[in-house]
This record gives sequence, structure tokens and C-alpha cells, in this order.
Amino acid sequence: MAATWGEAGAVEVLAFDIFGTVVDWHGSIAREMAQLHPQVDGDAFARAWRAGYKPAMARVMSGELGWTLIDDLHRLILDDILPGFGLAHLGEAERQHLNRAWHRLDPWPEAVEALQRLKRRYLLTTLSNGNIGLLTRMAKGAGLPWDCVLSAEVFRAYKPDPRTYLGVAQVFAVPPARVMLVAAHHDDLAGARACGLRTAYIERPLEFGAAQPKDVSPRQGNDLHARDLAALADQLGC
Repeated sequence: MAATWGEAGAVEVLAFDIFGTVVDWHGSIAREMAQLHPQVDGDAFARAWRAGYKPAMARVMSGELGWTLIDDLHRLILDDILPGFGLAHLGEAERQHLNRAWHRLDPWPEAVEALQRLKRRYLLTTLSNGNIGLLTRMAKGAGLPWDCVLSAEVFRAYKPDPRTYLGVAQVFAVPPARVMLVAAHHDDLAGARACGLRTAYIERPLEFGAAQPKDVSPRQGNDLHARDLAALADQLGC
């Protein structure tokens, strides 16, 4: 069955969620904090920063804020949490550098090689809420071999807005069923399925760190379920 995925009429484009699926945001932020501010609990800091992500996007989606890039939302969250970690004294240059940590995230260990395998058969694109500058710098630094960088910024809508998922199909001029979203988050995958995309779930049990392992039990509805991107490449015959 896996051998049919890349044949005519089947999936042509693999669209990847990025944070948690392709790159290890928690481990990367924690490691950066250990270098820059070793007195701070890097695990707690990473989780607190990420915890502000969905509420901040909700402010944009509700119209409370105008269209705002993730870089700017990250900065709003950062400024809000710094006092709680004893870092209220950080100056503007230090805050800007720390905010750019999201541009410097490390890929999961198997990700780059697996993407290179998948790239031989499929068109690979990001489909992330991260902005284009962030995603491009991340790809450059981490060696992520995208064919295309698509972002919520392109569609001026954050996932799970249907404009993001359908926008990928429109960009590549294919029916939604020829696009497969690859993600480690069930809400993202559900949004894609509702728009007619195929879906592949990637487990990533350590997305929030070893102290908070994630439930990665299979759920109905996804076309594929894989331990990691290497296992996905195996399932897709790459």
C-alpha cells in the first residue's frame, strides 16, 4: 500500500508543520537558556514561552490584534514572562537576540536525512504559523531541504484556518487530496482533514521535554502514523 502514495493521482506534496514536528523547540530553547542564563530553569522557561503561543494567536484571530507575525507574538510573550524568571533587567539587544532563538531551533536527530529521502519523490513545503523570515533562517541554519517555504504569513491566517491548508493546494495547483499534512499535533491534522488533505501523524513524545512526555496514542482519521520522519519515509517507500 505504501508504494502507491507517490503514484499518479495520489499525494504529490508533503506539507510539514515545523515546531515540534521537524524541530525540537523545547530542547533547543532549554539549551540556549543554559548557555545565556544558566541560573534559569530552561525547561520551565521553554514551556512557559510556548504556552503563550496559542493565546497570542487567538488575539489575532479574534481581531483584538491586527495581523501580527509570530516573531512579534513571540516577543510579546517573552516580555511578559521575563519578570517571572528574574530576567526583567534584560535590555533591548538581549531581548532581540533571545527572541531570535526560534530562528535557531535544532532539528530532531533524524529529520534532515529523512527529509532528503522524501524530497526524492515528493515536493516538500513548510506549512507553519512561523513567519517566512523565521522559517527561512531556521532552514538555513539547520540544513532543512525545503522545496518551498509557505507560512501563515502568506495566507494572512493562522492554522487551523482553512485558508492555510487549502492555500497549499492552490499554490501547487493540485486538489487538496494530493497534499499530505505531516504534523505532531492532532488539532492541526484535524483541520487539514476537514479541508480534504491527507494526514500523517508524527509521534514526538518528548516535544515538551522528558519531564512532560506527550500521549502519542493513535487516533482515528489519519492516513499514516509514524514514530518519526525516518519511519514516515519508510512507510512512503522512500
